[in-house]
Amino acid sequence: MNNYNINKGIGRTVEFKGLKAQYLFIFAGGLLGVLILTMILYMANVNSYICLFIGTGGASLIVWQTFSLNGKYGEHGLMKFGAKNRHPKYIICRKAVHRYLKFTTKPDVV
Repeated sequence: MNNYNINKGIGRTVEFKGLKAQYLFIFAGGLLGVLILTMILYMANVNSYICLFIGTGGASLIVWQTFSLNGKYGEHGLMKFGAKNRHPKYIICRKAVHRYLKFTTKPDVV
């Protein structure tokens, strides 16, 4: 029986067969989704060969994409990539300059 080490120390990220951190969850969730989709299609009396093709094709696509994302972006790179896409490219300033320079005094609280 095979013995797989999942975590190799305290404070280190989870790693399994080269997949690190969030890619491991994407991998497991994707394979679970493909399995459920294949089971639903099989119970809906879709041809068995079509179910087999969708299952193996979807699973291989998930495996290939997950490992390629892991290799391309690294452990935290996918989160950095998502944050970069949410960051504005430029800030639109529609107020006049004197509106920013206007000082107001705070009322005294008694």
